[in-house]
Amino acid sequence: MTGQAGTPTAAGPEAWQATRTQTNIATQFLGDENDYLAAKSDAGNIGRHVGGDQHELFVSCDAAEAMQQQLDHLRPDYIALHDLGTTSSHKLLTGVAAATQRSMQKLVIRRQGYGTPLATLEFLDLPTGDGTALRLYTTECDADSHTRQGIAKVLLAYSRLGVLMVGDLPPHLLKSSLESLHEAMVVGPWFNRNLLLLPLASSATLAHEGLSLGRGTGVQVRTTPQVTRPADAWSFVSGTWNKLREQWKPATPPAAAAAAPAPAPVQPPPPPPPVAPRPMTPMPVPRHAMVVPPVESTLGRYVRLLADLPGMVSCCVFDVSNGRPLVHAGARPGPEELATHGSTMLAALGNASRALGLGHALPEAAITLGSHHLLLRGVPKHPGVALHAVLDKTHANLTLTRLQIGRMDTLFDEPTS
Repeated sequence: MTGQAGTPTAAGPEAWQATRTQTNIATQFLGDENDYLAAKSDAGNIGRHVGGDQHELFVSCDAAEAMQQQLDHLRPDYIALHDLGTTSSHKLLTGVAAATQRSMQKLVIRRQGYGTPLATLEFLDLPTGDGTALRLYTTECDADSHTRQGIAKVLLAYSRLGVLMVGDLPPHLLKSSLESLHEAMVVGPWFNRNLLLLPLASSATLAHEGLSLGRGTGVQVRTTPQVTRPADAWSFVSGTWNKLREQWKPATPPAAAAAAPAPAPVQPPPPPPPVAPRPMTPMPVPRHAMVVPPVESTLGRYVRLLADLPGMVSCCVFDVSNGRPLVHAGARPGPEELATHGSTMLAALGNASRALGLGHALPEAAITLGSHHLLLRGVPKHPGVALHAVLDKTHANLTLTRLQIGRMDTLFDEPTS
């Protein structure tokens, strides 16, 4: 705007400065087209890195739909942390970021042409053993209520592992929240096959509701004992991820593995085929990975069902004669400890039984410690194989748990293929 003499008016520069404040993004120069394409094709990267911890994605649709399109195209491996009745997922990620000396990253989804922010998501990239990064999203984002719910659903649906941090919710509210999530899983699209429920408060019904959540969906839902410290929560999350990774790891013939080097990650576009998730190495994780058969056997299914029982901390099926673990699920104690000490205790009980002239049958025992119960029993139709289970005393009803484990004996009556 000019005055009568053709000079800018006072209002002109002020308006221009205000516009510059809103669009003050430094122009970035890349060496050539290859640099530009490389920057655009980082595996699992959504949006464009604009400096520091900021990423931007410009869209012409709503934010949740845009995220779905990106995840459908890239299919990255990531963990999604979601809150139910709490605001702990963001605190957990910031704690992990501080412990690993990493910075939280932000993805700002903006309206194409206007730059209006529609949603701001936060995530953390953790380094892995192969030099790549594993991403962790919190579904707690800065957006309106409808957009926030849509983004949370999309992040959970496309995640490799979804973690639900459950606060102190009344039973009826917990049930309705999980029923809403169950409906989303049934209606789809829903590609996630593993959910982990982390109770931050005592809940007598969460394990049961978790079983209902996964029913008819093909999603395996695990419920941990109550966690009271961020370190415990992270141990369950990272431990579960590493256990699942062992299950997902593709079987490679030894000759083929020796003849060819490990393939580098395929970067989009075009979309890469699904690859085995990378292990998280920098944070403390449970010392032992889960020991499972390559294809789930009856023993594998047995232990998986045991791990879903309320209050189950860790359980292991082992060879009594040599103390070798066969199948394990849960956190600490790990499979070697459970197998070794389980074998030792059974041997001592067996010696006492024989010395008293009471027979040579494999003993069964329930031992109560300060804050835990131990269960030792033989596995049906598997001579010389026993179960050693550790239960959280505050969350497990010992009598009920023994009855539930007894009912699981019918698994071994089913015909095997």
